Amino acid sequence: MSGTPTDAARARRRPAGAGADRWVVLVVLCASLLLVALDATVLHVAVPAVSEDLRPGAVQLLWIVDVYPLVCAALLILFGTLGDRVGRRRILLIGYTLFGVASAVAALAGSAGTLILARALLGAGGAMIMPATLSILRQVFPDRRERALAIGVWSAVAAVGAAIGPLLGGLLLEHFWWGSVFLVNIPLMLVCLPVGRWLLPESFGERAGPWDVVGALMAAGGLFGVVLGVKQLGAGEPLGSPLTLGPPVLGAALLVLFVRRQRRRTYPLVDLGMFARPAFSVSVACIVLAMLALVGLELIAAQYLQLVLGLSPLRTGLRLLPLTFAAMAAGLAGARLLRRFGPRRTVCAGFCLTAVAVLTLTAMGATDNVRVLVLGFVLLGFGLETTLFGAYESMLSEAPQAQSGGAAAIGETSYQLGAGIGIALLGSVMNAAYAPGLASVPGVPASASAAAERSLGEAYEVSGRLGGPAGAALRSAARDSFVHGLHVTLLVSAGLLLLGAAMALRLPRAMQCGTAPVGLAPQREASRADARV
Repeated sequence: MSGTPTDAARARRRPAGAGADRWVVLVVLCASLLLVALDATVLHVAVPAVSEDLRPGAVQLLWIVDVYPLVCAALLILFGTLGDRVGRRRILLIGYTLFGVASAVAALAGSAGTLILARALLGAGGAMIMPATLSILRQVFPDRRERALAIGVWSAVAAVGAAIGPLLGGLLLEHFWWGSVFLVNIPLMLVCLPVGRWLLPESFGERAGPWDVVGALMAAGGLFGVVLGVKQLGAGEPLGSPLTLGPPVLGAALLVLFVRRQRRRTYPLVDLGMFARPAFSVSVACIVLAMLALVGLELIAAQYLQLVLGLSPLRTGLRLLPLTFAAMAAGLAGARLLRRFGPRRTVCAGFCLTAVAVLTLTAMGATDNVRVLVLGFVLLGFGLETTLFGAYESMLSEAPQAQSGGAAAIGETSYQLGAGIGIALLGSVMNAAYAPGLASVPGVPASASAAAERSLGEAYEVSGRLGGPAGAALRSAARDSFVHGLHVTLLVSAGLLLLGAAMALRLPRAMQCGTAPVGLAPQREASRADARV
């Protein structure tokens, strides 16, 4: 049927960022991202309660914790590029539904196997939500100055979600059973689903040619293998064991084949030409390095606060709040910093400030020093969030709009890889510096010393069994060795952060602002809509 397009049809084809509702869209996107970030850490404090109730084996317990980030990291590129093809809002709404259903299954799980399956489904839902939020944000904020502010809010919410996860989990566990940490997702998802369907604009990327299903599966399998290998190394698996070497070798081989396949295809799943642009490739590398420092340091800091200073999990979460507030402030101030100083100086300064924070934290000792901790965590939160914000903004602005889903997936994959590598690398450095201090403790049997070398928690258990002067000596030596290992790890982290600062010098000096032409779909899609009307 031909004729004049109706008002409704014109509204559907209106540029996504044309109305004032884009800020409401940002609120919806941030609310959904908050839950995904929360779920990455909220279970950590519930692990003892889950172990007591479901009685999982050691391998099952590892999968309960790790399957969520593993599946999420593996499927980001698959769902990010699928959103470009079938509609980013559609993928986001499916992700909402899957996330809510999986949360209910996890909360009511009666066995370890059911909980592992539910956590895997949560990871799949998160992989749908995370790149979709960033690519829709790219769509509804075509002006780079406004988009910088929106990305600042988005990244601050992600940091807040990850940081308050343990706090929320601790509060819920004081009054309810462990399944309550999953039930909190359901009410917000029930709100986000209809509101998102009503408010969020639909948008597409380049849809020419067939979607590369084989390539998407190769990318998913390759990323799963690499991330699994990195996590196994971080968990202390021997470097030469099949479980440590097999998955990353197979995953790397699949990723190599994926890259070769994409270069040969007329319509690739991911435009690898984006990596030829220094601003894009350097931004991705900066995200990896920033997350490497953040996650590794947060893990070690939590152990320090609980095992060395003797703080409860709730007090540990409260002690880390300055980091969260500083990250929020950096995200909100990031757009102004980026406009004034440009990507190069913003990201470089963020890395340098984080390195200063890390060096400040080397003043931590066996006794509590509140001033040092607060100062260090404030500098750490502000510096890292400034770095991540500047890198994400540069990466997303450099990518073609038709590839924004794929670009967002690459950024989120870098985020996940950096987190996994950080735990493995900095955890290995920590263990290497910690163990020698327990090699020969006076009055302690060699077998007890060998057991204590595995971790500070095990050292405390061994010292409790020994009792008397030998137990006290082992406990003191273990605490001192942990603090020494912490200092060495902080110095290594500072070196990596300075490397990131040097890499950031390749970013553009100035922020090129402007409004790119933007629509809900490519021009030929609008033409097809006109023909249908």
